[in-house]
Amino acid sequence: MDTHTHGTDTDVAHADGEVHHHPTWSTYWKVALILTVITAIEVWIYYIPAFVASRLFVPCLLIMSAVKFIIVVLFYMHIRYDHKLFRALFVGPLMIAIITLLALMFLFGHLSFGHLSTLVQ
Repeated sequence: MDTHTHGTDTDVAHADGEVHHHPTWSTYWKVALILTVITAIEVWIYYIPAFVASRLFVPCLLIMSAVKFIIVVLFYMHIRYDHKLFRALFVGPLMIAIITLLALMFLFGHLSFGHLSTLVQ
């Protein structure tokens, strides 16, 4: 059975008749370029001694890593193009894990609101 529709090569027809759009190679190329730029920025800031010594160094690296994680999950794992149920099955447990991790960090004193206020300064 032919799984592609006659419209474009990026539309995939499923057994239930739904047609889902999938990214082209050009989208993957752009995503790879964005990931490369973020990685280059991460490496570049590591070589700035004043920034490494600041309290913003680790949070910046964590934020950039989280952005890269989200981009990889959305595009290379096709979460962006999957059914909403599959997206919820991925994002739901991930949010539970993040909330649990933050709660344990607060509970054992590795993270407090005092630490968060010094990051802003």
